[in-house]
Parts: sequence; C-alpha cells; structure tokens
Amino acid sequence: MALKDYNEKRRFNETTEPEGKTKKSKDKLIFVIQRHAASRLHYDFRLEMDGVLKSWAVPKGPSLDPKDKRLAMMVEDHPYDYKDFEGNIPEGNYGAGQVEVWDSGTYEPLEETKLTHEKELLKELHSGSLKFILHGKKLKGEFALVKMKNTEDNAWLLIKHKDDFAESPYDAEENTSQKSLVTKFLEEKKSPKTKVKKKS
Repeated sequence: MALKDYNEKRRFNETTEPEGKTKKSKDKLIFVIQRHAASRLHYDFRLEMDGVLKSWAVPKGPSLDPKDKRLAMMVEDHPYDYKDFEGNIPEGNYGAGQVEVWDSGTYEPLEETKLTHEKELLKELHSGSLKFILHGKKLKGEFALVKMKNTEDNAWLLIKHKDDFAESPYDAEENTSQKSLVTKFLEEKKSPKTKVKKKS
C-alpha cells in the first residue's frame, strides 16, 4: 500500500494532518511545496502521481537558478489531501513543528509521448530521471529531479533548466511572505520568552 509508511508514522488523534487515502485530480496534475520548520527548516516538494503525492525534502529549498543543484531526499508518499495542509504538528509527533504552503500549482511532463502523463511520469520516476514543467505562483518552467548514483537510495537532485523563467541568484527564503507563520515559529523558538523575576 502506497501510504502505509505515512499512516504508520502518524497519530491522527494528535495531529490534524489528513489520513492517508488515495485520490486524484479531475483535470491537471498538481504540485505543492510546503515550508516546514521541524528539527530543521526545509521545504517539502510534492508531485501528484498515481493517486498520492510523491515527496522529497529539500533542505535548502527549491531554486530558479540553473546553477543550483538542490539535494532532495525522497521520503514516504503523502496523501493527495496533504496539498492543503498548514498548521502545527504537536511535539512528540513525527515531523513536529510548523508547516505552510509556500507554492502550489499544476505540472506536466516535459516531453509529450504516446503514454498518458501519469504513466510517463511514473516511468521516468522509476528510471531515476524525472523532467517536468511547473505552473506555480513562484516556480515556473522546466525542472528535473535526478536520482544520485552511488549514494543513498533516496538521494536526488532538484535542478532548474535554463529557460525564460530562470533567475540567478535565487533564494527561496527571500521569496517567503513577511507574514509567514513558519518564520514566526522559528523566531519564537530562537528567542523564548524569559520570565521576569519579581522584585522582593
């Protein structure tokens, strides 16, 4: 079962994360990028495929700069409904911390083939070289996910192709809302409120 690992890692009586169920978009395939302050800040890059969200943790965040080859660690599949998840994952739970949607939109394979979009994408995923076009609010244009050889099985690289949407330099953090609850969460974590001692 594609979502078995996801379900086993979570206690749904404690977290508001959606339970793992397969589901598909009616029209175009969707993608979502979530900014996640857990033990460390990272970005979760998710592509809808075969009824789930194939997921990669990107420590430095996605980039529109073709020179940046971002490490992307493949993690367990997430349910389709996770695309809208934002909020706090309580302490003691897997991935505890704050989550927000950083970007979202639709995507499609880079190459047109006789196969359906999903079959082509799954074929590329299994081959370790996935090429696609993102139609997001922040991320647009051609990208590739390439599995690294002679490393951990789940280590990939997220790379921006050179096109009209390429931007150099690029920093995902600089393209984050000033009203970000994840940023607020990180600031509060760094500067815990100190108790003022009462004068005797």
